[in-house]
Amino acid sequence: MNAVVLAVLLMLGLSLLRINVVIALVLSAIVGGLYGGLSLEDTIKVFSDGLGGGATIALNYAMLGAFAVAISKSGITDVLAAKVISKIKSDSTPHEIMWVKAGLLAVILCAAVASQNVVPVHIAFIPILIPPLLHVMAQLQLDRRLVACVLTFGLTATYMLLPVGFGGIFLNDILFQNLVENGATIEKAQLPFVMAIPVFGMFLGLLVAIFITYRKSREYSLDKILSIEPETKEINVFHIMVAVAAILAALAIQLFTGSIILGSLSGLIIFVLSGVVKYNETHDTFTKGVYMMGMIGFIMIAASGFADVMKATNSIDSLVLAVNSVIGDSKLMAALLMLLTGLLITMGIGSSFSTIPIIASIYVPMAMSFGFTPLAVAALVGTAGALGDAGSPASDSTLGPTSGLNVDGQHDHIWDSVVPTFLHYNIPLVLFGTAAALIL
Repeated sequence: MNAVVLAVLLMLGLSLLRINVVIALVLSAIVGGLYGGLSLEDTIKVFSDGLGGGATIALNYAMLGAFAVAISKSGITDVLAAKVISKIKSDSTPHEIMWVKAGLLAVILCAAVASQNVVPVHIAFIPILIPPLLHVMAQLQLDRRLVACVLTFGLTATYMLLPVGFGGIFLNDILFQNLVENGATIEKAQLPFVMAIPVFGMFLGLLVAIFITYRKSREYSLDKILSIEPETKEINVFHIMVAVAAILAALAIQLFTGSIILGSLSGLIIFVLSGVVKYNETHDTFTKGVYMMGMIGFIMIAASGFADVMKATNSIDSLVLAVNSVIGDSKLMAALLMLLTGLLITMGIGSSFSTIPIIASIYVPMAMSFGFTPLAVAALVGTAGALGDAGSPASDSTLGPTSGLNVDGQHDHIWDSVVPTFLHYNIPLVLFGTAAALIL
């Protein structure tokens, strides 16, 4: 068995058994490194050296968590929660409740889409927006697995399709650049058209989640939610104004400097100077922020070390070559196995942005040798890169939703975020990615 396959399957198996994802990543990296021919000493060294690659991300998320806590103190998100609650009456009919649910899901989806381009904060909005809405979701008996699917769709499908914000980075700076560098002749304007086919598959998966899989009611403990997020908070207009100013300042500085850390820090300073957060409360605010988002940081750090070990074994190249040897002359088999291989690689690394450069250098010449058109090659590489992002335990597209939905301990990361998004998005991505490669 290939070392990458073994390590990824072990990591997924341990995660499904509810072993902490960080522990699963560390154990899998060691097993994969040893199986791939590295000594124990070399494996640990490569893993340790690779941890630094996730340190910046971890600090980003810690600062975002602190900023989210400060925003929650202002009560701005409670205004939205109060609006939704006002629509729920004791004698509301099932039809009226259905429309409230639809409106709430639409707001969450729009926020996820906007976080990739209009207000490019990625997952930073989730711990700000979602926790105040949890008791509303509980009153509506809305299944949080559905909310996780909606969030992940907005986070992932948007950058795959729209060349603005994070989509501009994915489509133009990473996918297009790596395709051209490896010999594919294609125009930037063609990429959204190419990716529209696999994204349509994701959209169908979202519809299945909404209308079939998670349409039934699910009960959650209101007591656990209210212990974290009280239902009634005093709304202070001045605090709301300060929150708006802090959010706008943080966004402006983040866009100007490209630093989430500086943006979050500027917002925190505004909260402190205005008195919304007392200066002697900054330690508690940051601690709560780390508690909220810290696990994401640790998982991303461990995933960075895991990825470096997999690269050091040279097993990614051998995996692709092994797949190539069994394909034969079938384009269908070639497309399907290339996507499944990309899924395995991305599931371990947890980031489509980081995976594209790794697989493009191998996939582009291989796909062209099978006679695939440049558009089909782009569909294969783009879809293979994005596959694991929607269903990896180490992906911020699944970690982000969990950070907001699990503040009261009633949403399991693996079974309530990873498994639902994997089933509803990765399967359609493989099918529609294969179809795109064959028809383009």
